[in-house]
Amino acid sequence: MHTLWFCLVALMLAGYVILDGFDLGVGILHLYLARTEQERRLVFRSIGSVWDGNEVWLIAAGGVLFCAFPLLYASSFSGFYLPLMLALWLLILRGLSIELRNHVPNDLWHSLWDVVFSGASLLLAIAFGAALGNVIRGVPIDATGYFFLAFFTNFQPGRDPGILDWYTVPIAIAAACALAMHGALWVSYKTEGSVQARAKAAVKLAWWAVLVLSILITLLSFRVQPHIAQNFAAYPWGYIFPAIAFAGLLGVWLFHGRGQELKAFLSSVGFIAGLLCTAAFGIFPYVLPSAGDPSLGLTIDNSAASPYGQATALKWFIPGIVLVALYSFVIYRYFAGKLRTDGKGY
Repeated sequence: MHTLWFCLVALMLAGYVILDGFDLGVGILHLYLARTEQERRLVFRSIGSVWDGNEVWLIAAGGVLFCAFPLLYASSFSGFYLPLMLALWLLILRGLSIELRNHVPNDLWHSLWDVVFSGASLLLAIAFGAALGNVIRGVPIDATGYFFLAFFTNFQPGRDPGILDWYTVPIAIAAACALAMHGALWVSYKTEGSVQARAKAAVKLAWWAVLVLSILITLLSFRVQPHIAQNFAAYPWGYIFPAIAFAGLLGVWLFHGRGQELKAFLSSVGFIAGLLCTAAFGIFPYVLPSAGDPSLGLTIDNSAASPYGQATALKWFIPGIVLVALYSFVIYRYFAGKLRTDGKGY
């Protein structure tokens, strides 16, 4: 049951990154993709029907974490207090920028919220990437199972690390590049004309950045977290996850070059899913490794809820996830197809 919930939590977080990830990518590239007011409305319309629904997956993942691994929930939400508050404010500002932008018919007002939208999206992608780096590297957990991290200490991933160091910063940059590519592929799939042409150009640049950074962070991860090499040595079947990530990245390049926009976007989905599953497989059975003494790390056993609690939560999880998946399918199906600059909305 513990392993099952570990997989479910990992899949929920992957679902959030995949779905809300292209929203963030669209925001990161917004000022580059759209040059006129009509084009900016078009870019907003590409995510307008789904962006708030996509963020439900983040809330659901937090709820699942609370039910399945309450000690991890309590420890991480206190230890990551500073970045969580930053992420919360960025989510608020990003939502405000989308909802308030067109309430006042003024160019300065529009420009203000356009900058807020792009800036908040970029910083959120960086924050989520740094958080992933911290989970892989480990945090200074004490004997009670708690910790606290400053934004930075000496930029070294040792026994007294900060949120930012020479390992987490490249992962944060890689996350921003990967989500920018993901968002550019979505805009390329949903639009035509000059906006689509800029999105396709952005995909090519972002792809090379993602390729180089993926190789870099893979090498750094094996150096910083020895448990990754141990897991791959003990369970060679786990290489299927990095293989999926590599195939997805290769598929982005091939399908994008052929103008097969939907296949290129789905390849990006595979790349992100493969990358996150690789990270989850690498640290298993830890849910939050310790940066000092490995014995103090939180695992699926010492941080899990009781078997009764997990079994009860599973009974509610199944119908809940079916409803969320069905809702997502209907929304994406209903709003499928290309958008036009003369269309209504936003």
